[in-house]
Amino acid sequence: MASSCEQLEYHIFSKRAIARHEVREIEQRHTADGPRQEVALDEEDDVVIIYNRVPKTASTSFTNIAYDLCAKNRYHVLHINTTKNNPVMSLQDQVRFVKNVTSWKEMKPGFYHGHVSYLDFAKFGVKKKPIYINVIRDPIERLVSYYYFLRFGDDYRPGLRRRKQGDKKTFDECVAAGGSDCAPEKLWLQIPFFCGHSSECWNVGSRWALEQAKYNLINEYFLVGVTEELEDFIMLLEAALPRFFRGATELYRTGKKSHLRKTTEKKLPTKETIAKLQQSEIWKMENEFYEFALEQFQFVRAHAVREKDGELYILAQNFFYEKIYPKSN
Repeated sequence: MASSCEQLEYHIFSKRAIARHEVREIEQRHTADGPRQEVALDEEDDVVIIYNRVPKTASTSFTNIAYDLCAKNRYHVLHINTTKNNPVMSLQDQVRFVKNVTSWKEMKPGFYHGHVSYLDFAKFGVKKKPIYINVIRDPIERLVSYYYFLRFGDDYRPGLRRRKQGDKKTFDECVAAGGSDCAPEKLWLQIPFFCGHSSECWNVGSRWALEQAKYNLINEYFLVGVTEELEDFIMLLEAALPRFFRGATELYRTGKKSHLRKTTEKKLPTKETIAKLQQSEIWKMENEFYEFALEQFQFVRAHAVREKDGELYILAQNFFYEKIYPKSN
């Protein structure tokens, strides 16, 4: 295991049949005689986390913590950079991605992150699936943040020209004018990210997609936090997955703050604007999913921490084994 942190990008080319990371090219190390050398992994190192990050949910802020810790905690961080930020992979890229993630031993333990919708590894015959985590946000707050991000950027890369740069229209003005960038349909994002790669997931307003997203959140995700309680999410990850997140809580609280990222020029919407968006069925469904995720996160947290003097503390191990038979000599 290299001590330095691998900050790599995994490029997926949806229109070209190029597999830069074919498993045989990655794993084979040729000597003069050409034998293949297998990389043996301890069980603790044979772990992959996938953070299929939803845009504008503090995803960059959280990912930067992973980058800050990877050298110290000895794991690799890889960015999944899809063409045109398309969250849906082609079938052939799904196969390549699953192969790479499961067989790229040199990059284990690995933390993969990118704006990609959920992918079910079991359908590809994988025996050991990756650990999925994610963070979601109040749907209107997420949309407002994304709206201003496209126009003014943020303090993370302030010099980068954004797609809507020059458009001075506020979010309130956009909603009042019935603009496309602030339409209720733009709220439909967190549900399909959790629903996955089925066509129905991306059918705006689909009740089936909502229920599938809920199912995946409960059954396929290790932990899903909320932007509004990001520190508690990080605390729980450190307690449960210290191989990756040891030191994360302290870094978030007192570190160099390289993880912090704020959208510039953001103006909060008026009550009238919010009320108008909340009339849509799409908002009601996205908000239902958000409330569902929030309730689940708070349930997990309530059983993992205790409060003392206004501070949360992780509970120590609360079970043990007894009455073990047959007795050893």
